[in-house]
Amino acid sequence: MLGIRYYKAPPTTWVALFRNGHPSREGPGLSFLYFAPSATLVAVPVATSDLPFAFSEIAADFQTVTVQGQLSWRVAEPGKLASSLDFSLDGHGAYRSEDPEKLRERLLATAQVLVRDVIQKLPLRQALGAAERVTSDVLPRLKQAEALTSLGIETLALSILSIRPTPEMARAIEAEAREALQRQSDFAIYERRNAAVEQERRIKESELSTEIAVEEKKRKIRETQMAADIAVEEQRATLVDQRAANDRKDADAKGYALETTLKPLKGIDWKILAALGTGGSDPKASIALAFRELAENASKIGELNVSPDLLRSLIGSSSK
Repeated sequence: MLGIRYYKAPPTTWVALFRNGHPSREGPGLSFLYFAPSATLVAVPVATSDLPFAFSEIAADFQTVTVQGQLSWRVAEPGKLASSLDFSLDGHGAYRSEDPEKLRERLLATAQVLVRDVIQKLPLRQALGAAERVTSDVLPRLKQAEALTSLGIETLALSILSIRPTPEMARAIEAEAREALQRQSDFAIYERRNAAVEQERRIKESELSTEIAVEEKKRKIRETQMAADIAVEEQRATLVDQRAANDRKDADAKGYALETTLKPLKGIDWKILAALGTGGSDPKASIALAFRELAENASKIGELNVSPDLLRSLIGSSSK
């Protein structure tokens, strides 16, 4: 029949059939016949959608950063959205207005405002590592944003994929980070060398301690040897003193014995003793004694005659 059409919506699309300005049928995944000249179809997708975004913001130190991420959302109340924006279809199944596209722009604008509020409070260095903070701060506020809840939009998730500086600032930060890493490397080398020097010092100290201990042992050995030598010398000195004392006692005894022996002869003339020593049997001794007497009394003798026979006999006896 002319003007009668059939429409079948997928389960992820909420559809409403309006006649004379009032909905006659509405719900997800409906299928029905309708009279096109007097009916209006409204179709609202209710499936979860992912909306990627990338926009530039200014950090607290006036440096530009690019925030890239993704927003997951869905239409929780399609009737509320259909009453706020035009989601009606034309005869070819296309949307009559650009409101469906404007919805995406409104979502992006709301998210950007909330992200900007966080980024502008952070300096560049903190902002570059604040992806998790941005997510935790912005997502609850997106879920409660009046601009979205009034349209029946539910925010499911927010993912901040990256926060990047401008290329010039990125190179500057990379250079600074590279210099910092180089300083850390130099410091590590310095620490390693210091550790090596310290270890070498400990080894030297250990070697010196060992040498000192060895010398101390040697000194104790020498002292022990010297103590032993001193003890030996002391014993030897004691022995020598004792021997000298014994020799003195022996000499004293011998002197006393000799003195006792000679004491009776002390007052006797030596001439008598000399004669007694020979026993009076040696004529030579008698003649020698006589000559000695003559010599002692030479001043009293006027002339002395010695016969040749006497001299010959004396010389002959002595030569024998």
